[in-house]
Amino acid sequence: MIEDIQAAIPLGFLLSFMIGPVFFVLLETSATKGFRAGVSLDIGVIIADIVFLLIAYFSSFQLLENLSNEPGLFVFGGMILLVYGIFLFVKKAKKKSNVKASKGTYLGLMVKGFLLNFINIGVLAFWLGLIIVVGPSLENNPNRMMVFFSTVILVYFGTDLLKIILAKQLKRYLTQERIVLIKKGLGIVLIICGIVLITKGFLPKEKFDIQEEIEKIEKL
Repeated sequence: MIEDIQAAIPLGFLLSFMIGPVFFVLLETSATKGFRAGVSLDIGVIIADIVFLLIAYFSSFQLLENLSNEPGLFVFGGMILLVYGIFLFVKKAKKKSNVKASKGTYLGLMVKGFLLNFINIGVLAFWLGLIIVVGPSLENNPNRMMVFFSTVILVYFGTDLLKIILAKQLKRYLTQERIVLIKKGLGIVLIICGIVLITKGFLPKEKFDIQEEIEKIEKL
């Protein structure tokens, strides 16, 4: 269980810096309306992620059960990550000035955060690909997957709280050029992960056993 938590922490941190409309609305709301407004908006975003995560899990559960030991699972999951990474890499960043925080109650901000995240179908595709990739390594165990993804969400939310506190400073340093570099960097990471998984799907297990290679390195 400790290993699952340790593996989930960097992923949750990375997800918090996936540049998109929600990212800028969160900064704008936090900088102009304060900490509570930012938290309210972020709670809505997190709820949407949890809904997408549940949809992805239950829609892929049977697939995971049937293909947990099949190379096709890695190819399928790798393709999703590869396509999503290419999308992030080639998509042009929108101007930050186009994103404004609107007036509303805390409940209204929560609903706004939920809708902003929920209308992005790419988020569902990302969670689906992640579950397909991570599921076999967690032995498709519901308890282990609960611990892993709960940790991801908690770290994600915790990092968002830091962004909310530092919203004014982050807005100042996030120039258009830096935003483009961050998006392309995240895209490259996902592309590499996708290619590695696709390659693993086509190679015999004995020729591409990551766990075996790790054990060899530990013995050195």
